[in-house]
Amino acid sequence: MAATLACGPTAVLSHGSAAELWGIGSESEDAVEISVRAPSPRERPGVKVYRRPRLEDRDVAVFSHIPVTAVVRTMIDCSTQLDAAGVERMVNEADARRLVRLDTLRAELESRPGQWGIAKLRDLIDRRTFRLTDSELERRFLALVQEAGLGPPATGRYLNGFKVDFFWPRLGLVVETDGLTYHRTPAQQKRDHVRDQTHTAAGLTPLRFTHEQVRYERNYVVARLRETARRLRAAA
Repeated sequence: MAATLACGPTAVLSHGSAAELWGIGSESEDAVEISVRAPSPRERPGVKVYRRPRLEDRDVAVFSHIPVTAVVRTMIDCSTQLDAAGVERMVNEADARRLVRLDTLRAELESRPGQWGIAKLRDLIDRRTFRLTDSELERRFLALVQEAGLGPPATGRYLNGFKVDFFWPRLGLVVETDGLTYHRTPAQQKRDHVRDQTHTAAGLTPLRFTHEQVRYERNYVVARLRETARRLRAAA
């Protein structure tokens, strides 16, 4: 608060300082980061000032009585300073704290074409929220199954009152594939847990992969399938 007051009436916490206030990142150890929309007084020790006359009203908020860049603006600013892993952690925190929905964030990014920092956020969101069609998912997943050395599974079978995506009866292995992970409601997530718990209680081994993993993390999926199948065969 003191830093914003010292830098004038248009000053707001921004970048890493704003991220720490929102609970989605860490403040720089070197300086408090401030953005101002008007000419700023001289630099002050321990304060990094960004002069931003075009900062929009929608980019400014008040949190805990402190003027701060709004959540979306903070995420865009921080993405210019973070690597891909850091951006992912920030998005995960914002989602977990229910500060912004991913569909809202994606729409906000679309309304800010050409702004620096948007590309990393957009690429991460698009990767996390896309969904393969049923036929494309099955084609890609069965290719991974073959690479892992499993035989062809049964598909669309009902087990323990639930329709499952892929099932290997001899192994007792059930695989489910989820899309749009970030948009699943708490009720849907609870149902997924109940499904997995029911299969486990019945002596089956449930695995769950996202569409993102099937599409982008081929080696990981193959390794998990191979390791699980090896363990189940040994147990049998």
